[in-house]
Amino acid sequence: MNPKLYTLLWAIATVAFIILSSLAVASVAKLVARWRGKNRLYQSRTFAGYFFASPWIVGYIIFVIGPTLASLYWSFTRFKLPAPPVWVGLQNYIQLLTTDDQFRVSILNSLYVTLFGLPLQLATALVLALLLYRRLPGEQVFRMIYYLPVMLAANSAMLITWRLVLNPNNGILNTLIRMIEGVFPFLVPVRQGVVWFTEITNAAFLGLQRGDFNLLHQTLARGLPGPEVMPLWHQSQLWSKPAIILIGVWSCGTMMMIYLAALSSVPPHLYEAALVDGANGWQRFWRITFPMISPATFYNLVVGIIATLQIFEQSYVLTDNGGPAQSTYFVAYYLWRSTFRFNKIGYGAAMSWILLVLILILTLIQFRLANKWVYYEYEEA
Repeated sequence: MNPKLYTLLWAIATVAFIILSSLAVASVAKLVARWRGKNRLYQSRTFAGYFFASPWIVGYIIFVIGPTLASLYWSFTRFKLPAPPVWVGLQNYIQLLTTDDQFRVSILNSLYVTLFGLPLQLATALVLALLLYRRLPGEQVFRMIYYLPVMLAANSAMLITWRLVLNPNNGILNTLIRMIEGVFPFLVPVRQGVVWFTEITNAAFLGLQRGDFNLLHQTLARGLPGPEVMPLWHQSQLWSKPAIILIGVWSCGTMMMIYLAALSSVPPHLYEAALVDGANGWQRFWRITFPMISPATFYNLVVGIIATLQIFEQSYVLTDNGGPAQSTYFVAYYLWRSTFRFNKIGYGAAMSWILLVLILILTLIQFRLANKWVYYEYEEA
């Protein structure tokens, strides 16, 4: 068949399906309204409302609810394409939680980025929001500059650019560090200390992750790195996760905008009263600003945890096969690898549900703890 005609027929069939399904849903809604004893005007409005909402409702059922239920069923099966699924009960879950070392590594890598990367994102976003809140000249330009990375961060082309930026030998970042240290030589010992601390910390984490502390012993034996030693970023297992965190901090523009909106809602009379009482800048921030923007912090924290636990593009583009030495082997990357590279549909589905449960648990913990530190002004009204 002619490809153009084939495409045209599919387009016509899709439009017809949307119209017919919308009519069906709207008719059912109208019948329910009639069954409940509503008048004709109410029935007519119900029909019209559901008719226009039905394309989204039907699409949600087909593309969200349907795949979700299918994934739940497949997670209890041994489903490896092209073979049909075979029911195995909880075997996939038991294997993931007890014997799969790669899954354990991926979970710990994801938790590492969440534990160390998310606080840096929150702090950077808050600092940028505080700077922009001062209504400096060119504020709109700076807002655009700081938000632009949000649209580019997970873009494949931008991540390839980050590979060049983070090249240890002639990358822009290390070159810039050398240039700054050439102007301010006293920064060289600071950089040496940062490199040493980062490598020791990550070597200790890898030792706990693998149950083998040889790398930590080797790092400690080397002592303080020489002035010529620069961060190896994505080419070293000791620096690959900090490189991922750096990209995350660079793309914290959404958090910044939320903080900026929260700062704008803080009542000015609170600052005026604090000034009268003699409060300094830090006291005003800690006693007024920070509590008043705590709902924004809570939102950024919850959304940030969900996002960092699902990191995929950075690992896929920036490194090779989740390397070096599986140091960027995150849960989402392992899920993709199992499902789409090795066709283990059932195993990948079980992994996705475990990830969902983990995110739900962490989110519920945050909501339980929110009453102890999140302040909502209307509660005191």
